[in-house]
Amino acid sequence: MKGVILYGPPAVGKDAITAELTIINREMRLFRRLKVGGGRTDTYRMTDVHHVEFLRTRGEILWENARYNALYLIDRPALLEYLAGGIPILHLGQVKAVEAIRKAIPDCSWLIVSLICDRRTAQARISARSTGDDAARIRAWDETASLPCADLTIDTAALSAEQSARLIVHHVQHPGVSSAA
Repeated sequence: MKGVILYGPPAVGKDAITAELTIINREMRLFRRLKVGGGRTDTYRMTDVHHVEFLRTRGEILWENARYNALYLIDRPALLEYLAGGIPILHLGQVKAVEAIRKAIPDCSWLIVSLICDRRTAQARISARSTGDDAARIRAWDETASLPCADLTIDTAALSAEQSARLIVHHVQHPGVSSAA
């Protein structure tokens, strides 16, 4: 089993890189986290608190966090299904989330990619989204800790989404072999 974790703050390029990854490698697809709450819905599996409580009582929630007036969750059954069917791409922004996923699914070969960019680039990207919650997203950007356990670090202000995706695919296909960016 293989999986990719794209780690980083809001507006660092996780969505853009994921779109490129799914074009370059058809085995890769975004892991759609469960979500309870408003806002964007297109990249999530929307659910309700009753389903979340059901999963919690069974010990099936691997990670959850609340942000932007919503609850986001990674559930074991769906993640195992994604892993059985290809290479899931998880979007994470908390160091403890990366640790929780690695611990929960230790048989998976996870490529952990830390995506970074400067604050000015992030502010411009956040503003361009026009989501109306710029201050909350900048605060989340500021609160995102650097990732000490990354296999690969990519500055998304320096590389395009396509270049970043190609670098990630190279590392998935050739673990432990360096490549030039």
